[in-house]
Amino acid sequence: MLKDEIGIFHACLAQAFLGLVVVIALVTSKFWRALSDAAVDPKKFGLIKTIAIAATVAIYVQLALGATMRHQHRDLAILDFPKANGGWIPDTSSAALAKINAWRDARGLSDVDAFQIWLQMAHRFLALIIAIIVVAFCLRIWRDAPGVAALKRLSITWVALVVCQIALGAWTIWSDKAADVATAHVAAGAIMLSFGVSICAICWRILQGQRNERRAMTTFESEGAVSV
Repeated sequence: MLKDEIGIFHACLAQAFLGLVVVIALVTSKFWRALSDAAVDPKKFGLIKTIAIAATVAIYVQLALGATMRHQHRDLAILDFPKANGGWIPDTSSAALAKINAWRDARGLSDVDAFQIWLQMAHRFLALIIAIIVVAFCLRIWRDAPGVAALKRLSITWVALVVCQIALGAWTIWSDKAADVATAHVAAGAIMLSFGVSICAICWRILQGQRNERRAMTTFESEGAVSV
């Protein structure tokens, strides 16, 4: 009765578990300990961390939207890209849906409703938002934290992954949801989430190192003042 909902929950839980594994791998590495020595401007880097978190949360929501579409076990609600049923904003009025479903019935495709169409549109809109946020993160890193080589490399790769993911999403539609292309699209989304979790963890570690350093300096100065 709830098999679709269970499938969606399972997909979301799997992605969360993947994020946990990534964090565990990071915090148990030598690289993690070395991050506390990175020198950054805490104020500017705080904004960078916020952008990274926003991108990662958006990617997770995007994966949830993808899982929701996938577990409907239907044909694609929108069969063209970049437009949607011939327009940039789809018409989901009763008359338009009747016309769309008549066309689909003639080709042996499953019927669609307004929810399914707008669900796919939400997936597209969120993809655009994620792309903007990831590019903004990359630009911020190269401008405000050029000394953190790991984040510079990760940010460039993240942008490349976004481009690949959008291409795979378009290809999924153009190929009428071919199994290999759709699977690659899902896998690329998981890789993007892994990068986001890694970047957020690294940002947190660097800022934590800065706070610990300031705290140690304050303690040292206080003890020096007392001894004098």
